[in-house]
Amino acid sequence: MEARALTEELIGYDTSTAEGIKLCAGFVKGWLEARDIVAEQIGVRGLPVTMAEVGPADGQQVVLLHGHVDVVPGRQEQFMPRVDGDRLYGRGAYDMKGALACLLLALADLRGQEAVRVRLGVVPDEESEEETDRGGDRLVEAGFLGDFAITGEPTDLHVGVAAKGVLAMRLLVSGRAAHGATPWLGENAILRAYEVFRELESLPFAGQSSELFDRPSINLGRILGGDALNKVPDSCAIDVDVRYLPEQDPGEILAQVRELPGTRVISTFSRPPAEVDPDSPYVLALRQAAGSQGDGTARGIVGRDGASDAVSFIRAGVPAVEFGPVGGGHHGPEEWVSVPSLERYRRSIVEFVNRLPQTVQHEAPASGDEAS
Repeated sequence: MEARALTEELIGYDTSTAEGIKLCAGFVKGWLEARDIVAEQIGVRGLPVTMAEVGPADGQQVVLLHGHVDVVPGRQEQFMPRVDGDRLYGRGAYDMKGALACLLLALADLRGQEAVRVRLGVVPDEESEEETDRGGDRLVEAGFLGDFAITGEPTDLHVGVAAKGVLAMRLLVSGRAAHGATPWLGENAILRAYEVFRELESLPFAGQSSELFDRPSINLGRILGGDALNKVPDSCAIDVDVRYLPEQDPGEILAQVRELPGTRVISTFSRPPAEVDPDSPYVLALRQAAGSQGDGTARGIVGRDGASDAVSFIRAGVPAVEFGPVGGGHHGPEEWVSVPSLERYRRSIVEFVNRLPQTVQHEAPASGDEAS
């Protein structure tokens, strides 16, 4: 019930807006301080990044817990949490306010252990389209480093050891203008843009697969075209979101797209994929802790279709995985998290940390881990 109540509190903040993010981050900081956990906030593009830590400063290992308060936009009623059976519905329930609530509770649970330093970092911009100056990178710059990082993205209690990269593109498609009363005299760029998208879906890269992924993800996110009702549009821009496999080369994907006739790539946004050794002792220890809290079905490893802030830590030399509770519908109209899985998730984190000194031989933390 404690995890459910805290999740409901977090869902109630509309963190698709800057104001909601600031209010929610303030609540998180206050919640931590009410439990005698010192919390610090730094800024990224005017939004708060929250950091807190417990355990001995000279711990045998340093574990990073990472979450985000921001969500994609939703309907007003999605910010009013509701429970139906074992499911808690609301914007961000699964991605990832349920996980964040449990990470907060786990941090409080771990105050008394004397072997592992545990750091929590909460960012305001995981869902943003910013390519640089991101909250995860700001954490690393502030010395938020360690031996292993867990980010609470949705994984249904499996351990996410890989995540797709992002290659978002704005394509400009050309047509030929004509009077709207005689459209056969022109070439409609909006209709042509849709054809271009279908052609893009048939490019060689789109048919590739790997051990953890069936295919790349390709989404037509925006269409911008037409400047008058009575005119055949002669140009149309489309925003295409490609989530490519860790084994793929984004430069090669871009080269294939540029071969599409009558199409020009006018801007791009990219984020690299994330990969961690599935046989790492930290991964194996987390899988064991997760498996002990359920019926054994949570022992697996998975690849996640969404991009990951874990990249910020991996680039800094810190192995990072995604690990979150059970749920579904993230970014959709009926997003939910399993209430029973929240407590299982919380216990998995706590057990992982408590057993870490016995299950993982000490490795020197990444440089700079003494900063906070």
